[in-house]
Amino acid sequence: MRSPPAYVLGSDEAEVARLDAQAASIAPATALLLRAAGIGPGMRVLDLGTGLGHVAFALAELVGSSGAVVGIDLATPLLDHAERRRAAGGLDQVRLLEADARSYRSAEPFDAVVARLLLFHLPDAVDIVRHHAEALRPGGRFVALDFDLGTVRGEPPLALLAQALGWVEAAFRAAGADPRIGTRLQRILAEAGLAETESLGLQRYYDPHDPTAARLLTAVVRTLARPIVAAGIATEDEMRLDTLEQRLTEESVAMDATLLLPAVVGAWGLRG
Repeated sequence: MRSPPAYVLGSDEAEVARLDAQAASIAPATALLLRAAGIGPGMRVLDLGTGLGHVAFALAELVGSSGAVVGIDLATPLLDHAERRRAAGGLDQVRLLEADARSYRSAEPFDAVVARLLLFHLPDAVDIVRHHAEALRPGGRFVALDFDLGTVRGEPPLALLAQALGWVEAAFRAAGADPRIGTRLQRILAEAGLAETESLGLQRYYDPHDPTAARLLTAVVRTLARPIVAAGIATEDEMRLDTLEQRLTEESVAMDATLLLPAVVGAWGLRG
């Protein structure tokens, strides 16, 4: 497997807060897609790139006390947060490990493997899926959840929203990530050898007066600000981060525009 691209997001306190807000915004879509993919009671599930544990904890609710969840990640600071939250929540069926999602292998097969917002960052996504599909029991399922930034828009169109989105997408692509990978998830799973693949996307719509969408987008731009400037995508003066959220909100109100954030796309397939 090739070396992964540099991870352009971080793990400091500001990034933890951003990840928590992002996870809250996509929690309903995540729950619906995990259920649609067939995650249920009693399953043994692997969560790749678990980070702060949001998906692992959602999986714990679905598999119940008779199931088990293993969450793995290489970001130790995020795992430390996740472990404290796991212990506080009494989630004894969840185990969190520091391990590389590109090479981890358990001695026991899994009923399902889940990867949310992970394949986005990996140039060899097919190889990663194939590696973990081999660790599924026969009939087990691989579930991928990721964004499609191509679905973001204002209705009617918003110039500042489009500009900020352009900065974000260009920064991810400069780092080797694919911000529209949601469009390709089903094909990736099929190429990795999974059968009966399906795909479904869900998207939230925000009222013009709801500041949530502007806040979430601004947080991503702020996190990516250094790579954006370094890659020559935009200058600090062009981004004007101190007022970006306010300007995005004012633009949506002035245009009476509904804001649509990225679709959360789910794809799943079975090991033959």
